[in-house]
Amino acid sequence: MTQSNPPIYEVLAIGNAIVDVIAPAADAEIDRLGMAKGGMTLIDTARAHELYDAMGPARELSGGSAANTLAGLAALGATCAFVGQVADDQLGEVFAHDIRAGGIAFETPARGGDLATARCLIFVTPDGQRTMNTYLGASQFLPAAALDDATVASAAVLYLEGYLWDPEEPRQAMRRAIAAARAAGRKVAFTLSDGFVIARHGDDFRALIDAGQIDILFANEHELAALTGIEDFDEGIRHLGGKVPTVVVTRSENGAHAYQGGTHVSVPAEPVAQVVDTTGAGDLFAAGFLFGHVRGLSLETSLKLGAVCAAEIISHYGARPEADLAKLVAPVLG
Repeated sequence: MTQSNPPIYEVLAIGNAIVDVIAPAADAEIDRLGMAKGGMTLIDTARAHELYDAMGPARELSGGSAANTLAGLAALGATCAFVGQVADDQLGEVFAHDIRAGGIAFETPARGGDLATARCLIFVTPDGQRTMNTYLGASQFLPAAALDDATVASAAVLYLEGYLWDPEEPRQAMRRAIAAARAAGRKVAFTLSDGFVIARHGDDFRALIDAGQIDILFANEHELAALTGIEDFDEGIRHLGGKVPTVVVTRSENGAHAYQGGTHVSVPAEPVAQVVDTTGAGDLFAAGFLFGHVRGLSLETSLKLGAVCAAEIISHYGARPEADLAKLVAPVLG
């Protein structure tokens, strides 16, 4: 079925509604607390309290991978909506306020009960690497009933966060959203998020890809190898590019690549005076690329927009833009 009505939103995203708690930490502290440097680990309530108590002075900022991407998109001027579950508590109010203040539509009702709003405890070492410990709380109980099919169908692109595929309820919600988007003739974009997600649900992702359910796939080079089982980068992106219309792969300081219809384009990373915190780099890269995509720009230009947005994010703490992204990307847009 093809959607005849013009889209209301350029991008609608479904993801974890999380508040980030960010603090600097020495490498020795990472080791002492038994964390895997540079990774993301799901934690329970007890571990969340333990790590929070061990943190130094911290900053609390709204986060969540897909929500960060929308924050970048909205800052660039795109029309966006977010679906995600918060609890009826103080952090839930903070998250809702922040995302709406960014001009993003957010109508998901808060969840009552004992579960708290999700939070990600992020330890940032002097080299800018972030070690994330995520308590999912209420976010992992996003029900399919929270979705409005007509709203999903009203967005040009549905953007899904791989992290949220792990819990059962939101996984079913995202499957429903994919069906609604495809029935409306809209595009579905998916970010793999992390190696642990692929380890648990790689078969699901490969099945979605083989069934032609994904139009745009975002990954980093390690996730690409994990999903395809192919260590050679060029071979891996060509393999995936034969199954997904648009594949976008980031390689940190080595730039980014896109493969579309047999065309392979790459751009270098944008120079950064100092890498302060890599939290959200992939999220904001996706924001820049999707902005270029929904505005009909070329693959190369879209990649450049992603690189500029990622460079802004890693130059400061937190995963939401602090500089004026629209001004930063103006030279790329011409």
